[in-house]
Amino acid sequence: MNTSPSQNAIIFVWLLCGIMFNTAFCSFNIHCNQQDMHGLLNFKQGVTDPSGVLSSWTTQLDCCHWKGVICSNITNRVIGISLLCFTTLPIYRDEDDKSHCLTGSIRLSLLLVELEFLEYLNLRNNDFLALQFDYLHNHNCHNLSIPTSPRLCVNSSTLRHLDLSLNWNLVINSLQWLPNISSLEYLNLRDNDLSMESNWLQLVTMLPSLSFLGMRACQLKDLSLSLQYANFTKLEFLSLSANEFNSELPKWLFNLSCGIYELDLSSSSLIGHLPKDLLNLRELDFLNMEDNNFDGPIPDWLGHFKHLETLILGVNKFSGSIPTNLGNLSTLITLVVGSNPLTGVVSERNFAKLSKLKELGIYSYVGLTFDFDSDWIPPFQLEELVLGFSNPNLPAWFYTQRSLERLTIWDSSFEAPDKFWNLLSSVIEFELQDNSIDANMSNVLLNSTVIVLSSNGLKSSLPRLSPQVTIVSLSNNSLSGELSPLLCGHNVSNGKNNLLYLDISFNNLSGGLTNCWKNWKSLVVVHLGRNNLSGKIPSSLGFLSNLTSLHLHENKLHGDIPLSLHNCRSLLVFNVRNNQLSGNIPDWISHGVLALQLRSNHFRGKISTQICEMSSLIVLDIAQNTISGDIPSCFGNIKTLLFNNVSRYKLSFEFPSSVPGSYFINDDNLELVTKGQILEYGKNLHFMTLIDMSSNNLSGTIPPQMFSLTGLHSLNLSNNKLAGEIPNEIGNMKNLESLDFSTNQLGGEIPESLSRLSFLGFLNLSFNNLTGKIPSGTQLQGFSALSYMGNYDLCGPPLTKFCFQDNKHKDTEHEDRKQSEFLTWFYIGMESGFVTGFLGVCCAIFLNKKLRHAFFKFLYDLRYRLHSWWSST
Repeated sequence: MNTSPSQNAIIFVWLLCGIMFNTAFCSFNIHCNQQDMHGLLNFKQGVTDPSGVLSSWTTQLDCCHWKGVICSNITNRVIGISLLCFTTLPIYRDEDDKSHCLTGSIRLSLLLVELEFLEYLNLRNNDFLALQFDYLHNHNCHNLSIPTSPRLCVNSSTLRHLDLSLNWNLVINSLQWLPNISSLEYLNLRDNDLSMESNWLQLVTMLPSLSFLGMRACQLKDLSLSLQYANFTKLEFLSLSANEFNSELPKWLFNLSCGIYELDLSSSSLIGHLPKDLLNLRELDFLNMEDNNFDGPIPDWLGHFKHLETLILGVNKFSGSIPTNLGNLSTLITLVVGSNPLTGVVSERNFAKLSKLKELGIYSYVGLTFDFDSDWIPPFQLEELVLGFSNPNLPAWFYTQRSLERLTIWDSSFEAPDKFWNLLSSVIEFELQDNSIDANMSNVLLNSTVIVLSSNGLKSSLPRLSPQVTIVSLSNNSLSGELSPLLCGHNVSNGKNNLLYLDISFNNLSGGLTNCWKNWKSLVVVHLGRNNLSGKIPSSLGFLSNLTSLHLHENKLHGDIPLSLHNCRSLLVFNVRNNQLSGNIPDWISHGVLALQLRSNHFRGKISTQICEMSSLIVLDIAQNTISGDIPSCFGNIKTLLFNNVSRYKLSFEFPSSVPGSYFINDDNLELVTKGQILEYGKNLHFMTLIDMSSNNLSGTIPPQMFSLTGLHSLNLSNNKLAGEIPNEIGNMKNLESLDFSTNQLGGEIPESLSRLSFLGFLNLSFNNLTGKIPSGTQLQGFSALSYMGNYDLCGPPLTKFCFQDNKHKDTEHEDRKQSEFLTWFYIGMESGFVTGFLGVCCAIFLNKKLRHAFFKFLYDLRYRLHSWWSST
């Protein structure tokens, strides 16, 4: 049969479409199904979209082209929705800060009914709050999370993949809806709140096709210990880590009929010995039991697993020696047994057949002894090594590991010669912490991306940094000398540096801060506190436009804060306490600053109203300066202190590691004076809200607007010259835990509303001019008399001074006071008359000669008579 070229072309196109039916090129006229579009729009109604992720979801655009919507190239029906939320690092952030992510309610049942071909749903890492699923049960539909009228019911579905993980605020009170999605093969509920669902296991086992189950950090508490069997027929991956089971391993785990490959039960408060029944899971290639309370010896039967590639047993209570049988796991790639009270000897026999080993963690907080042959060459080349040992030196085989990418050494003592630093020059990340290292680092060039050398007793001058370094922590050593070798060397003068994090705090550095900061414009965190640095703050710090945290506390810095720091618009934490800085409080500091600590300096002048524009402020500490004037009435404008909510930022620096999914994390910290003592806040800093303006020359009255800061936890205005009365509005500060108004000139009565502050744990109103009775109630009477001393007209418990309460007693008190005053003057008159008369008689006797002779003659006769009377008796 003859065909024309055009016919041949058409045939070729159809053949091509038949071969490539999974691509969109074969669909000449794809249109979204109207039912699917309606279902998606209904889903959108329950979603709050702060950043416009769903802005393309409009009727003007075909729904197959909406963001996150996946349509079949054959049927044109919606088969998938992928709306996972991405975050960027490195930043200071709170894990719960997902202001750009989707939130609201997930209308799951509605999606499954109206999108009848939906197979894939991924809402990972958003901020959804509730799950709505109306299901068929006893002819009634129920809502699981929010009180809305049921519209539709569902008892079947084609959904195979459901990922709601990392929605930290998503509360799912019940999983009764799960059996209605019997086609599920992948279920990930990580970091959802399932604390109210005690029957989770029985419901999950009703999914016959389930192969992946992720329930990490779901606040689960029950492992169903009485259950002998769990009907998982196809399960390959099981993660129940980071829950609070507080129990032994359940029997159903060892009786699984499926060939499970990966088992993660880390950080779940599990107890007891590892049972040998674990060998029933013979196909295991991944076993993670880290961070539990398992005890007893590490079982030697673990060496019988034939396919095990990852074995993680660290951070438990395993004791005894490391069994040599583990050296028979020829398939092993990762072995971690660190942070257990292990003892005994570790030698090459423990690693005899581990030729595939890439990651090794072997350390003990009791003490392991390394007894390796000095000529032994391991059969493996490690990529990651974590060590802790009691030997005086590193094992010789350490220097044979030329593929190391990550190295950690804790709680050890060793010498670090040049060959040690040469080996580290090729390591991407290393952490040497809490060791005793004998090393001279003055000629060392640090070349790794992440460098942690904290608390090692290092005593030399500073090392040099290569341009590729991003994280460096040399804190808490005895390093001396100046900053110049580190920051101003010829190798960094081109400005092409990647340094994000610099911590050299708690050392003995001296000299100035140098003026080379323009070479380090990428810096986000600078910690130089508690050294002996002197001079002025250099203006070149203003080049650090990405700076979020600057700590220069406890040095000998003087002069004004340079205006160039105005360019640091990302600044969140500014700490220069305990220096000799002067001038006015800078009014140009970033309005987004969270913590401003200027205490113990020589700042002067008045408090600028610009401080009130720092709407994110949670810590304002300007104590122990010479600041004068009134307290601005605009403090009520600081929005973060108006409500009882913590800062959206956790004040944690997170930088992605070379290991996918892991981060270098460092929590910012401040020492704050609260509750009458100095307390250090680190991981919990973002929970603290504080205003400390004590020990200044502030005058005037306390503005009532300050007491609208209902989210404030600590307020200290002591040692000033404040006058007037304590406003009654102080009762609004329901979350106040510490209040100090001592050593001022405050008068009037203590407001009754103060007794209603139920969280108040520290109170000091001493040395003022307060009057009247201390308000009754267990709250204020629970403080000692020291909290009220120095107020001479104050009475009532806990003071011993009694005060009357009704008018009758007050009138009696007034009459008694008048009578007391009369008697006082009467006795004063009597004493004065007696003294006057006595002095008059004496003067008359001594000034008149006759009277004086008569007086002495009388005394002589009186003496003679008394003597005669005494003799006769």
